[in-house]
Amino acid sequence: MKRIGVTGHRSIPAAALPHVLAAMKALLCGHEETMEALSSLAEGADQLFADIALDCGAELTVVIPSGDYEDGFEDPEALAGYLRLRDRASQEIRMAFPHSTDEAYYAAGVYIADNCDRLLAVWDGLPARGFGGTGDIVRYARERGKPVTVIWRDGVERA
Repeated sequence: MKRIGVTGHRSIPAAALPHVLAAMKALLCGHEETMEALSSLAEGADQLFADIALDCGAELTVVIPSGDYEDGFEDPEALAGYLRLRDRASQEIRMAFPHSTDEAYYAAGVYIADNCDRLLAVWDGLPARGFGGTGDIVRYARERGKPVTVIWRDGVERA
């Protein structure tokens, strides 16, 4: 079984979205071997990845950073997406953090990087805006020799 994990930005500009979606579909769909997709189901890249992976027949493993993770969703649609996708997961891993902190997010990202064969990063290439962000997880994975596929539209900046 091939295991693909995701790390990525919560906010993907409209100018980058079609490129990101097409690249995710190309990476996740059309394979003969069974796939497992690992995601924390955060708003943005994580949820897009999980939706596409499920549509392509992958099994979904959800990595929950903390006990109060759901409380961090400010957008009701993002929370609904998280709950819907979590319900479709074949496996759920919970980090041992009671509260959502940068350390909890980092631990979840490290778990995903450590437990996948390839890490897909929806990343603009800039340093993380807070500890445990996309740039930190990409650096962690690369330092350990994990294959990383970066998806981003050249010339597009995040807000």
